[in-house]
Amino acid sequence: MKLLTSGEWFGRKGIYELEVEGVEYAEELKALEGFCGFLLLSYSLSSSLLEVPVKKGKFPPIVMVTLKDFNFKKIEPPKGVSYELKLKKTSLSPEDYLRGVLLTKSHIERGDIYQLNLTDRFDFESRSEPSDIFFGFFESQPVPYAFFLDVGDFSVISGSMELFLEKKGDRLVSKPIKGTSKSRKELKDSEKDRAENLMITDMVRNDIGRVAVIGSVKVEELFKIERYRTLYQMHSKVAGRTHAEVTEILRATFPPASVTGAPKRKAVEIIESLEPHAREYYCGCGGFIFPNGDFRLSVLIRTALAEGREVSYYAGCGIVWDSNPDKELKELALKVKAFYGSIEREFLR
Repeated sequence: MKLLTSGEWFGRKGIYELEVEGVEYAEELKALEGFCGFLLLSYSLSSSLLEVPVKKGKFPPIVMVTLKDFNFKKIEPPKGVSYELKLKKTSLSPEDYLRGVLLTKSHIERGDIYQLNLTDRFDFESRSEPSDIFFGFFESQPVPYAFFLDVGDFSVISGSMELFLEKKGDRLVSKPIKGTSKSRKELKDSEKDRAENLMITDMVRNDIGRVAVIGSVKVEELFKIERYRTLYQMHSKVAGRTHAEVTEILRATFPPASVTGAPKRKAVEIIESLEPHAREYYCGCGGFIFPNGDFRLSVLIRTALAEGREVSYYAGCGIVWDSNPDKELKELALKVKAFYGSIEREFLR
């Protein structure tokens, strides 16, 4: 068992290894009561939390990793790590994805939803160690919420830059990402991306409002653009004050709004009809619950699952009424590029 994380989880630079004591699996959020350590929550928990049937994955819904006193040591990652992947198939072909965008727009036209996050799964054959994939992926695109978790039977590799929830004392913060581009100016000037971001920010404001002190919820940042090595992302920041515990907060906010759509429950229903794959931990969340009850959780975007020589990487796009299907397909490939540099040539051919 091994857990590696980017230092920014703790306000530091570099990559750190945490000493793992053990791993437990669970089916329901009540298992988190009194837990501290590192955890993963599968998107499949949406079934019970939203009372909307979603595809059940083959991995445990909840992974709880106990740590030895939160001891962590900085490690020197190998430089210039290369990893070898061969794209075998995708759950949605480019034609299927384009069709899914059009079907989503038809739901928007009928007033069923305002926005939906449509995802795809990319399946690879690997000739590399999962840890090498993590090191190489992080080197190609350093992000604040990266981690590598190996529990023996499977591994999770995440290159997420999105903060789902952070609680410090009574302050609760979320920084949803919506809006992606190769160009800062293009993203800044995009009415479509701003509208997409605004809808999800409003959803997050509503979700946090369910557990927040009345009158305390505020949007502290709107349409802020961050640069990463292969792309630009737009995020906003919502904060409030709460006295709720982690399980109550998760019941009010999970799954993350940015990876479902608006309204959330109906979007999840439609996602089930459009996506042939189980999302597994992708679009769930992962991170730390600290001994004092504070926590920091990322949205599991830019995330891969490795089992033996099989590696699956997931990516998705937010679809709104004025989405251009061809542009959404290119954005999908852009989100895969840092993980698999040949994706444009092999997927968009």
